[in-house]
Amino acid sequence: MEAMAGLSVQSGSWISAEKRGRRSFGVVRVSNVSLGNKKGFNVNLSRNGVRIQSRDLQPKISCLNTKSAGTEIHNSHDEALIIKRKSEDVLPYLGGRCIYLVGMMGSGKTTVGKILSEVLGYSFFDSDKLVEQSVGISSVAQIFKLHSEAFFRDNESEVLKDLSTMRRLVVATGGGAVIRPINWKYMKQGISVWLDVPLDALARRIAAVGTASRPLLDEEAGDAYTKAFAKLTALFEQRSDAYPTADVRVSLEHIAAKQGHDDVSILTPTAIAIEALLKIEDFLSEKPVVRNNSQYLQG
Repeated sequence: MEAMAGLSVQSGSWISAEKRGRRSFGVVRVSNVSLGNKKGFNVNLSRNGVRIQSRDLQPKISCLNTKSAGTEIHNSHDEALIIKRKSEDVLPYLGGRCIYLVGMMGSGKTTVGKILSEVLGYSFFDSDKLVEQSVGISSVAQIFKLHSEAFFRDNESEVLKDLSTMRRLVVATGGGAVIRPINWKYMKQGISVWLDVPLDALARRIAAVGTASRPLLDEEAGDAYTKAFAKLTALFEQRSDAYPTADVRVSLEHIAAKQGHDDVSILTPTAIAIEALLKIEDFLSEKPVVRNNSQYLQG
């Protein structure tokens, strides 16, 4: 079973002075954000503050199936109805608060994030892309190469700081954003959601598309899967105490078990987004609990 959501979201252009022949490290701007036939908002995002003019957006989603089997089309249609209804249930609880997706590289934060933004009538941003535009460099890999990981993390924190002042956004964060306590302070202005994917599945996904765009993986020669799995394991060990700091955990293994199988690779992005909405609703409808990961909430 393989289905994907056909999204009408068109991301706004993040324009930097670099593209006009001037180098700028301080300002990124969004203009004319278009979500289907809905009017979005204009955003000026800068180191010195944020100005935002927003209008309420009405959610719309359509589902397209990549295979023609009648059963799969039916399932895709069912998922579209379920996620639409669940988004309507969750919206009053959210109250305009942003959603921050965290998780390992390759966990589907961007894909799931776009689906969530569509059904909730939110706008979607990828923090890695915002860092690239703010520093005028075309990829995270190039930022690591030309500067350093620390330079990237500093700019990543600045982007999250600016986004934390906004409302009605779904933000896909970088895999390592969780390691800095200050980033949790910013993300806790909204709802943080951890997409928990088995490392074996992540390694297979990444090996299939290559590691060139993954600077923390594209360092050693050898079999792509073996290299990816080994590095992902080491990275997860460094971050294993940080990810549970998220308000909500979405386990792909749990979703697969509910569907009666153990193959997370056949889960549709819409099914994962539905589970995220269910978990968000549960979290927001219950009395908040004190968490043990206080080290990541300081700073």
